[in-house]
Amino acid sequence: MERVNPVNDKLRINGDSLKSFLALTKPRVCSLIVFTAIIGMFLATPGMVPWDILIIGSIGIGFVSGAAAAFNCLIEEKIDALMARTRGRPLPLGQVSQVETIIFSTVLGGLGLALLFFFINPLTMWLTLITFFAYAVIYTVFLKPATPMNIVIGGASGAMPPVLGWAAVTNQVNPEALILFLIIFCWTPPHFWALALYRRKEYEKVGMPMLPVTHGEKYTRLQIVLYTIILIIVTMMPFSVGMAGLIYIGFATILNAYFLFYTVMLYREYSDKLSMKIFRYSIWYLGLIFLAFLIDHYFKFKFI
Repeated sequence: MERVNPVNDKLRINGDSLKSFLALTKPRVCSLIVFTAIIGMFLATPGMVPWDILIIGSIGIGFVSGAAAAFNCLIEEKIDALMARTRGRPLPLGQVSQVETIIFSTVLGGLGLALLFFFINPLTMWLTLITFFAYAVIYTVFLKPATPMNIVIGGASGAMPPVLGWAAVTNQVNPEALILFLIIFCWTPPHFWALALYRRKEYEKVGMPMLPVTHGEKYTRLQIVLYTIILIIVTMMPFSVGMAGLIYIGFATILNAYFLFYTVMLYREYSDKLSMKIFRYSIWYLGLIFLAFLIDHYFKFKFI
C-alpha cells in the first residue's frame, strides 16, 4: 500500500503531527482504560480519593497506556496497512515515522512511569510497567501472531487498570481489586471475538490466527456465549462477597440479560450487523458496569 505524505525518519513537531501522535495512543481505548482505573481508585476507599492521587494517577496511567498503544501501532504497522479498520492509522498513512513513534512512546511512557513512581507509589509504577510489557511485548509481539487464544491470555494486561487505580490509593492489591480484574478479563473475549467475526476475512488475509480464522465461525459464536456466561457469574461475585449492594446487582442483572440475549441470538443465526452490535454494546456494558459500581459504592443498600 502506497503511503500518503511519506516522511523521513526525523522528529517533527507541528499541529498535524500532534494530532497524529494523539491518534497513536488510541484515545477511545485509552479513555476506557483510564475510566476503569479511576473507578478502581474510588472503590478502594470509603471516602473521596485524594485529589493529587486522582489527577496524577490518572495522568500517569493514561500516559503509559498511550505509550503502549503507540508501540502496538509500531509493531503492527504492516498489518494495519492491509486492514480496512486500521489502514487509516498514522503510521500506515505516513503521517509519523517509526523513529518519531519510538521517541514519542518512550517519552510518554517514561513520563507516566515517573509520575507514578514519585507522586503515587512504587507499587503502582511497577504494576503499570508490567502491564505495559505484557501488552506491548508479550501480547503484541508473541501471542497475537502465534495462537488463537491470544486475546484470552493477553486480556490480562487489559484487565489491569482497576487494579492500578486500587494500588494507587491503597499501595496494595486487595482481593476486591482482583474481582475487578476478573470482570474485565472475562469480558475481553466476547467483546473482541464479536469484532473478529466481523473482520474475519481481513484477519485471514494478513495471516493472523484469530479464533474465527483457525476454528471457524460457529465455534467462535459458541465461545462467545460460553464466555458471556462466565462473565455473568463473575459479575455476581461483588454482591455475593459484600463488595457491592442492590444498586449494583440491579444494573448488572439488566446489562447481563441483554448481553446474553444478543450472544445467544448471534449463536443461533450469524449476521455482521448483530456481531458489530454486540461489539459496540460490550463497550457500553463495561462502562455501565463500572459506573454501577461507583454509584453503588456511595449510595449502596444491602440485604441485612
